[in-house]
Amino acid sequence: MIRLLLCAGFATLIAVTASAQGEANSLKGVPPGERVVFGGGMGLGFGSIQDFVSVSPTVGYMLTRKLVAGVGVQYRYTSYKVVKPSVKLHDYGVSPFVRFMLFQPIFLHAEYEYLNYEHALVHSSRVETSRQSFDSVLAGGGIIQPLGNRLAFYAMALYNFSYKDDPGFSAYDSPLVVRAGISIGGFGL
Repeated sequence: MIRLLLCAGFATLIAVTASAQGEANSLKGVPPGERVVFGGGMGLGFGSIQDFVSVSPTVGYMLTRKLVAGVGVQYRYTSYKVVKPSVKLHDYGVSPFVRFMLFQPIFLHAEYEYLNYEHALVHSSRVETSRQSFDSVLAGGGIIQPLGNRLAFYAMALYNFSYKDDPGFSAYDSPLVVRAGISIGGFGL
């Protein structure tokens, strides 16, 4: 059922994109260098239990005035202080995506995410780390608010169609993924 909904969602996105290919959506006369857009997010957290630093830059290319295809990469460093010595973990991933501006300020977003996640296994006398890879298919929408000529803030909510409510280990706590960031160039990443 989920795969059927996912296929229907992608087919709808493609149909909307194809029907939006009119003169108003054309990039005719826009130099290729001005079609590149950059964005992403960053996170910092410091506390008595853990510290983390997260960076997730994105780069995309405007295929039309309303459609961007691109890729994001992510890296997160976490240091858990509740055990001695502290446990340092490194997560990384890559996410090819497409984003379609439905109408200002609303956009649709779909992506595939590969995430290599490291987690700690605490035993009575020692701490071990283990790595696990996750493949996720995410889709949803968001809003973008211009902050200047080529600068914008965006926020989006995505549904993880690959989420499993497993009592074991999972990279996400729920199927809902919320993101926010800054975009430079184009209508926004």
